[in-house]
Amino acid sequence: MHRPTLARSTRRLGVLTATALAVAVATAAPAAAHAEVEAEGARALDQNVELTFSAESESASAGITKLEVILPKGIAPADVTYEEGPKGWKFAATDRGYTVSGPKLAVGEDAEYEVTVRQLPDVKALVFKTLQSYSDGKVDRWIELDDSGGDGHGHGHPAPRLDLKPAAPGAKLVSPTPSPSEEPSTAAPSADPGAEKSPAPSAKPAADDTDDDGLPVAVPLGIGAVVLVLGGGLWWWRSRREGSA
Repeated sequence: MHRPTLARSTRRLGVLTATALAVAVATAAPAAAHAEVEAEGARALDQNVELTFSAESESASAGITKLEVILPKGIAPADVTYEEGPKGWKFAATDRGYTVSGPKLAVGEDAEYEVTVRQLPDVKALVFKTLQSYSDGKVDRWIELDDSGGDGHGHGHPAPRLDLKPAAPGAKLVSPTPSPSEEPSTAAPSADPGAEKSPAPSAKPAADDTDDDGLPVAVPLGIGAVVLVLGGGLWWWRSRREGSA
């Protein structure tokens, strides 16, 4: 091959390589952010399971300030205990789950925290829909059940999902955590729990034993009998006296 031809081929190859590289860079999207939950070896019906959550920051100008989690069916807010998280952040239960929030994190810093769940339900997978708030008011909604709501390259906002292994042999569902209104009373128990409470004695005697004046019924009846006897005796005495006269 002549030298001019070799030079032209080399330049052509360089141009094609540069073009291909430019196209690859232009079409390649940045790494997708995710919100995730992990619990190594978690099985259905496991008790006191520690879950680790992480939510990646998608903002280049604001820090994460709060994560709101919607709990899946089978886990109540009272079943979740906060273990640790970003410095100064607090845990608070809500009607549908809980929040973990506090001072804003540094721009670009991911939010990570851990909780313990009293018992996992007997299911194959758990989905923890999460709302991620930033200091500028922006909210990332990690609520999609898959990547179908994204851009076709896995860049959607799927909810954190935890796949569970089948329950261990003999594992059973424990009784649910009682709500504050269902907690047992702290009053001292009766000395005889089986005995029925006796009705309080009436302060007023039975109606059959007294009259309206509060006297026993036998008293006026006795007085009446005496009056009848005396009256009859007096009548008999007068009749006899008149007859003898």
